[in-house]
Amino acid sequence: MLVNGKWLSKWDPVQKKDSEGRFIRQSSVFTQRITDAESAVEQGLRLYVAYICPWATRTLIARSLLGLEEIIELKVLEPQLGDLGWKFGSFPGATKSGIEGVEFAHQLYTITDDQYTGRATVPILWDMQNNKIINNESSDILHIFNEDLRPIHNSDIDLYPMELQQDIDAFNDSIYESVNNGVYRAGFASSQQAYNEAIVSLFERLESLELHFQSNDYAVGKQLTQSDIRLFVTLTRFDVAYHGLFKTNVKSISEFPAISAYLERLLKIEAFAKNTRIDHIKAGYYSIKALNPSQIVPQGPELNWFKYLPKGT
Repeated sequence: MLVNGKWLSKWDPVQKKDSEGRFIRQSSVFTQRITDAESAVEQGLRLYVAYICPWATRTLIARSLLGLEEIIELKVLEPQLGDLGWKFGSFPGATKSGIEGVEFAHQLYTITDDQYTGRATVPILWDMQNNKIINNESSDILHIFNEDLRPIHNSDIDLYPMELQQDIDAFNDSIYESVNNGVYRAGFASSQQAYNEAIVSLFERLESLELHFQSNDYAVGKQLTQSDIRLFVTLTRFDVAYHGLFKTNVKSISEFPAISAYLERLLKIEAFAKNTRIDHIKAGYYSIKALNPSQIVPQGPELNWFKYLPKGT
């Protein structure tokens, strides 16, 4: 946690909670959009991510789908979260920061604003010429990649088509609190009441999604949209981490046949498979001392959809 640009306390997974023990997620601070795509690319764009993080993985998938891999440089943090938060290092698949003297993600925040107060989160879209954060909100970065940078990539894929925007927004809203953030509301609940509320909401929504995917190939409409990305990143972490560590063990995703088939359809798309790193996901979540003091990473589970992932991940 940074206070006036100084790191004052150890990293804590519980960002904030209410009087009833409900987990409250911090809002992002840097929310600038790109208005001149050619100038932004010329100045240099860099994406900082951690493969463990579902919010960061959203942006990774969009970067790949839209053909931005050669345009937006990528730097990857280690999956384990230590007392100083996200760290650059030598875990397989991680990288150095690309900036002299920067070893932790929180330093990117104080380079941008030397009086910054708040958490240092990923993803981070970075302006390489001006050495500052452009945006640290994954939802915004999806729009930046899809819409703001469209003059650069001009992709046939449109993750937020005009005719589906209202439906996409409604779907995203319907899964955010119940599913995407719902697993965290369960895992980081500090009262039985808060946990019970989260679990009921989570599995009611999963049951409705199971019905949805019995007759629909995609989350919204008949094409791939950002809603599929948003749902996918939670589904791939569910049986691997949330089911055990976050106590979301009423059912596993593998017990939902239609959702499982949907997950496998997405994993046949390279952009989804290549950006899903099970080694990072397990190492990262099971490094959370508040939930796993022993730091032991489980061997399993072995899931059917692992066959779609690159070897060694």
